[in-house]
Amino acid sequence: MNVVFLGDHQSGKSTMIGNLIYSCKSISEKEFERDCNRNFAWIVDKLESERDQSITINVSKATLNTQAGTYNLINVPGKEDYIKNTMTGASNCDACVLVVSAADGEYEESYSSKGLIKRHILLAFTLGVKQMVVSINKIEEKSVNYSQKRYEEISRDIYDYAKKVGYNPDQINFIPTSGQNGDNLVRKSSEMRWFKGPTLLRAICKLDQPTRKIDRPLRIPIQDVYKIAGIGTVAAGRIESGTLKVGMIVKIAPENIVTECKSIEMDHSSIDQAEAGDFIGFNLKNIRKNDIWRGCVASDAKNDPAEDTESFLAAVIILNHPGKIRNGYTPIIDCHTAHVACEFTKIESIIDRRTGKVLTEEPKSVKSGDSCVIRMVPKKPLCVEPYQQYPPLGRFVVRDMNLIIGVGIVKEVLRNYLTRAR
Repeated sequence: MNVVFLGDHQSGKSTMIGNLIYSCKSISEKEFERDCNRNFAWIVDKLESERDQSITINVSKATLNTQAGTYNLINVPGKEDYIKNTMTGASNCDACVLVVSAADGEYEESYSSKGLIKRHILLAFTLGVKQMVVSINKIEEKSVNYSQKRYEEISRDIYDYAKKVGYNPDQINFIPTSGQNGDNLVRKSSEMRWFKGPTLLRAICKLDQPTRKIDRPLRIPIQDVYKIAGIGTVAAGRIESGTLKVGMIVKIAPENIVTECKSIEMDHSSIDQAEAGDFIGFNLKNIRKNDIWRGCVASDAKNDPAEDTESFLAAVIILNHPGKIRNGYTPIIDCHTAHVACEFTKIESIIDRRTGKVLTEEPKSVKSGDSCVIRMVPKKPLCVEPYQQYPPLGRFVVRDMNLIIGVGIVKEVLRNYLTRAR
């Protein structure tokens, strides 16, 4: 299971993940001493710039080994400057832990309209992350001092907003934690006897395992591309549906390149095949690193292969825009691991959000609160799929100047058929 940790850059996500990994002995004492200088955050924040600035910049993964199974803990940036990386990491996950700082001032800032808590909750729900755990962190801070009152205040706020977005908050565990000291991470805290809920580890282990779509055609949104000496070009990503086998002829969209999968690696081990839900690296024959990029989609060339998108029809909910949106508006669309500018070429209708009934045909503009059907054209090569067929490749976030303007799902796709063999 892939679990993403969301939250503001002040929330303590990296330290919490590192402490979990260390406490569960998923890293050796020697590695912790040699590679991390006994700093929990450095277990996942590996770049020199991340360690110098004490922030997360890149998406990183740590493996948590428990009696209940193995969990991939995905750490994503908590600063607005790196929102694209945050969306890429979240799009690959089955569940999320929302980490919220309880420290005086930090919580108020991150929950405000300029903060990231609300945006991360909305982002998780839009990207199909249906299971959530909330960690109310830094509970040991002097301004909080393990306060039950502060915990309940923050819990109420998050409960109400999660419900507004579409989550069932009664199914969410709200856990007071200290990522630094370890309170309620693996063992119950003696400082908070008033809290009767589970530890964070137990809450993660109790998450429902997702149903993997192994029987569907192959789709792998590519997250990263590497050039490895002696091996060649390696693409990395999570298999959203289907099965990838060594020797399979794959098609890479939107470049529409056809090539062969030479090898597959998962968790530093070579394997002959991988299935939906697996996060893998796979070596592609005769492909240069610059031929493909983050946002491309790998598929089985012989079974409903992915294609370049000429245009697509989408149902969009406008959540937050200061004015009116008209034909020609060109925001960024974040869909799976892709981030591409798309033009609203034609606003076809305003619809009733609940029934789908058309309220206004061909409106001149739409505004915050409107649900609408829009024909969209990518400004750069992009691969999307109808939501009904491939949900992870058919839901998206509309973004402008790092602000989430709206969310949507793809209804129909007009494909651009072109193939280049390799």
